[in-house]
Amino acid sequence: MSILAQHKYPSKYHVHTCHSPLLRTRVYCSTTTTTTTKPKPNLEQLVIEPQLNPSPNLVTSAPNRPIFNDPSLRSTWSHRAWVASGCTTVLISLAKATMGAAESHMWLEPILAGLVGYILADLGSGVYHWGIDNYGSASTPIFGSQIDAFQGHHKWPWTITRRQFANNLHSLARAVTFTVLPLDLASNDPMFHGFVGVCSGCIMFSQQFHAWAHTTKSRLPPLVAELQDVGLLVSRSQHAAHHRSPYNNNYCIVSGVWNEFLDKQMVFEALEMILFFKLGVRPRSWSEPSSEWTEEAETPSQIIGH
Repeated sequence: MSILAQHKYPSKYHVHTCHSPLLRTRVYCSTTTTTTTKPKPNLEQLVIEPQLNPSPNLVTSAPNRPIFNDPSLRSTWSHRAWVASGCTTVLISLAKATMGAAESHMWLEPILAGLVGYILADLGSGVYHWGIDNYGSASTPIFGSQIDAFQGHHKWPWTITRRQFANNLHSLARAVTFTVLPLDLASNDPMFHGFVGVCSGCIMFSQQFHAWAHTTKSRLPPLVAELQDVGLLVSRSQHAAHHRSPYNNNYCIVSGVWNEFLDKQMVFEALEMILFFKLGVRPRSWSEPSSEWTEEAETPSQIIGH
């Protein structure tokens, strides 16, 4: 804007104003308006560059998403040592049952005891699975790591198929070692060891049965697929219901024979109500599904990488 006062710039034209003691000045204003138009982007020239992962094996599309070659899924020598120890204690128990039955010529009792152990192992796996799914956290003493693993398993269930054998079993193998070894030393009764050997063995290997329940049938050993088909091991189709809303059923992961009874009789729901009214603790399943348990499937790159 420029401001021009007439009395400062004399010309041949004389402009009369009124006869007033005050000087009147005419002010002429000229304005210049400049309009700047922002150029529109040419959409044809836009190039979207993909984010590159720092490593081809990493998956970074979601926070805390497991990575393909996660070292925590690999077996260590300590894992293998605990699994070997657990298997040894179970085999000692089974050997004592077999030798005792051979010496006494009584085979029926140890076999029936083993059958009871197999059935109760499935029930025990369901109760334990229900407990760590619904209560506690990663900071819980003793069980914290397993609680964290099982709760994360609901978001990324496919990771269990990536765990190496000893990595998957070492926690239960350690518990079996400390529990069964004293029993091996304390008793020689064949019926007792028939029960202990089968029950502890099924409990220790329940995590492997669980992993097989998440494995496609084409990738299973033929014997395992057959055992699933006849109902001796929990099947993929049966366990799949546990990973669907409302996330409060089919907890048993040995044979799954207890699942229908426990779910129809609402046994775990009754236990949850008792704990809530007695201790004021709410199970996690009451507030699910949530983003923490919303299942995320494998990406195509992970499937190809596997």
